[in-house]
Amino acid sequence: MDAIHFITAIKNPDDLCLTPGWKSARNEAAVKSKNLFPGICLLLLIISEFFLISINAQKSAALAHLKAARQQIADLQSQLDNATNSATSAVGMELARLRADNQDLPRLRQQIQDLQGENNKLSQELGKTQDSARQQQEQLAEVEAANEQAAADQQAQAQAIEQEAARERTTCIANLRLIYLAKQAWALDKNKTDTDTPTEQDLLPYLKGGVFPVCPAGGTYTIGPVSQLPACSIPGHVLPPQ
Repeated sequence: MDAIHFITAIKNPDDLCLTPGWKSARNEAAVKSKNLFPGICLLLLIISEFFLISINAQKSAALAHLKAARQQIADLQSQLDNATNSATSAVGMELARLRADNQDLPRLRQQIQDLQGENNKLSQELGKTQDSARQQQEQLAEVEAANEQAAADQQAQAQAIEQEAARERTTCIANLRLIYLAKQAWALDKNKTDTDTPTEQDLLPYLKGGVFPVCPAGGTYTIGPVSQLPACSIPGHVLPPQ
């Protein structure tokens, strides 16, 4: 019987004092307890070593992780430095460009003002050209109207001249007929032959009012022989055959 069974078997501690083998059992239990203590210590040592190894492994892993984290931090710091340098360089370039633009700004403003001035000048010249073109168009219209009026006046004048020429031709032909009749009357009255030629004085008694007719166009009359028709020097003033 071991110590545990011995202790369990005892229902009342007072019975130990009454049991004859109590002392031997207690001694046996003490011996067993002494034998179990080194094993327990060894077990505790093994457990402690295991925990120590586990802790060391965790520490190594933590150190490796810390080292990786530090390396990542260093890489990030390097990237941040590079990005900062790039940003600084870009900002510097942009500032330089802005400064250059600001330096060119007055010149550009002056060019814009010059262009606006030239544009205004061209607009004024264009307005003047348009006004001149409008005036020339109006003058052309006036000239065309004057030409049309002149053509109409010229046509009317030509018609008037033609009418006057027709009237003069008619009057002259009437005069030639009077001369012809007066010449025939003179020949009958004076017993003249066809070859005889009267003068203006000879024909005055046979003309109305005793006046020898005159060509209204300024022509000169040729009395001619009795057998011939009188003639006028103006072309077209011809007495038709009688």
